Amino acid sequence: DPAAQQGTVTVDVALDGPLPQGARPALSVDGTIELERMADVVYVGRPAFGQSQSTVGMFKLEEGGKSAVRVQVRMGRSSVNTVEILEGLQPGDQVILSDTSAWDNYNRIRLN
Repeated sequence: DPAAQQGTVTVDVALDGPLPQGARPALSVDGTIELERMADVVYVGRPAFGQSQSTVGMFKLEEGGKSAVRVQVRMGRSSVNTVEILEGLQPGDQVILSDTSAWDNYNRIRLN
């Protein structure tokens, strides 16, 4: 049944090779189903208020890591944990992913 029930989806799994120790029928496991693998993509962890296919202001750490400046970031496709970056960040840039709404009126913040 592909429908989720209380946050759970039931799937059948076939394991190649010998069974791991402790394996038994009807065992519950947590897993990730990969629908697509994207190559050559810039991505970051999913920000607190980031939505796929949107543009958001994110704080990017400046050199030295003592301050961060707000940059506009255009996001593309997303997964549970990450989001594709289409514009606004480069590989190696570090950003603040937690809720920064307390600093919505500021373009630069100092970090302790």
